[in-house]
Amino acid sequence: MSKLICVARIGAAHGVRGEVRLWTFTEEPLAVLHYGPLTTKDGSRSFEVAKAREAKDHLVASIKGVTDRNAAERLNGLELYVPRDRLPETDDDEYYHADLIGLAAETTAGAPLGRVLAIHNFGAGDIIEIAPPSGSTLMLPFTNAVVPTVDLAGGRVIIELPSEIDGEDEAASDEDEVAAPNSARHPRESGDP
Repeated sequence: MSKLICVARIGAAHGVRGEVRLWTFTEEPLAVLHYGPLTTKDGSRSFEVAKAREAKDHLVASIKGVTDRNAAERLNGLELYVPRDRLPETDDDEYYHADLIGLAAETTAGAPLGRVLAIHNFGAGDIIEIAPPSGSTLMLPFTNAVVPTVDLAGGRVIIELPSEIDGEDEAASDEDEVAAPNSARHPRESGDP
């Protein structure tokens, strides 16, 4: 069985006819219409998005079989998943977050750093978060300069540690700071056609 990937979360009911607010985790929000039935994480329930329209920061969606506000309210907070093998293949240097999380992280010299905990984007580019065996997590730019190798088959990422990591030495002078790395990677949160 293929690994399940969370592609959406149902929010509050919208109106009285069973529509719901739907937050998608796909590059193209309306892609959830093309994946067929979506399931809960445990696979016990299945839902199909019949139609959807874009709203301010979410979709307003109709779920097959949900015809009134009470039924819609009971779905609030449910996360919807799709098997990984139903998602489109990625381009070179493009990865699904779920494929990266849990990979071993090691330096270019082969020293273990920990495991990939998450990929974040706070508005200034993608950040890879690595959880070492002990101590604080590392937050590094997810770029070709800092992460020159992503080896999904081998279950690891290779990290070229910058000479200075922000927050490590607050007394460092401005001229000692590392220049911004080049060539951003492109992690996908979920699948899009």
